[in-house]
Amino acid sequence: MRRFLAFLGAGFLVGALALPAAAAPSDEGDGKGDKGFTITDSRITESSGLAASHLHPGIYWTHNDSNDGPYIYAVDSSTGKTVATVTFSGVGKPRDVEAISIGPDNEIYVGDIGDNLDGTWPYVWIYKLPEPKVLKDQTIKAKQYVVKYSDGARNAESLIVHPKTGRVYIIDKKEDGGHLFEGPAKLSTSGTNYFKPIASVDLWATDAAFSPNGQQLAVRGYFGGIYYDWNGGKIKRKGRLDVPLQGQGESVSYSADGTKLMYGSEGTDSPVQAEDAPDGASSASKSPSGSGSSASGDDSGSGSGKNLKVGAVAVVIVLGAVIGLRRLTRRS
Repeated sequence: MRRFLAFLGAGFLVGALALPAAAAPSDEGDGKGDKGFTITDSRITESSGLAASHLHPGIYWTHNDSNDGPYIYAVDSSTGKTVATVTFSGVGKPRDVEAISIGPDNEIYVGDIGDNLDGTWPYVWIYKLPEPKVLKDQTIKAKQYVVKYSDGARNAESLIVHPKTGRVYIIDKKEDGGHLFEGPAKLSTSGTNYFKPIASVDLWATDAAFSPNGQQLAVRGYFGGIYYDWNGGKIKRKGRLDVPLQGQGESVSYSADGTKLMYGSEGTDSPVQAEDAPDGASSASKSPSGSGSSASGDDSGSGSGKNLKVGAVAVVIVLGAVIGLRRLTRRS
């Protein structure tokens, strides 16, 4: 009977936790930014990073996690189909590619920065290649940079490039919160590039993104997100983000116009869901009232709080069901 109750309780819990997905905001949007889509390419089963193209409206660059080659994929957000596969040459064999970002001059940065054993690799790599002007299958020569952290090896899944300065940053992945690491003003291919911690990040980070104007930093985890004022690198926490419930939430990108945050997940036919970005992410900011934005203006807002409330309701439902069933079985 205990096993039966456990299975029944799990069923109630799954059903209850499905409520946020059913009530989630529509991907239809308000006419601004890109809409949500599903990645349909059967080769892309572990989409772990996402970056809005600078040259091709509506296109998003992504890549697989580990066990894939030196490839990135251009996905059309209007169809979910891959319109170009780029192989980057001139680099070694990637180990654990976790992030992608586009900096000034339309340069794509790919972060081979994962380390699931949290300190196995004495160094990690960043690859840089120009975003192609024509979307077609092609091979492009890339530059490879050796990266070490000033305070020892670690796992990371978030690499971001400031859209104005071109400086590269990494956020490590720590369950109790990590740090923002700053790279050299200019990366070097001839030596080791040391990244040093400059600020704390209050999240178990799986990805991050700069707004197009460089004024905001969005950081996501599996179950929530936070956005910061960039403030020249002295980041200031502003509020929570409405991160949708996803199977394994691994990626985030601002849309090219800064009005949307696009959240991706690993898995076959993985969804990319669009949510309104916080005010001030684009040069054409919304009204001060923030109408139409689903991002919380402070930590007491809806965002992750709604998911936590629904989770609490789910627990109550499960407990009620289990207690009721136990009483029935005792009477019988």
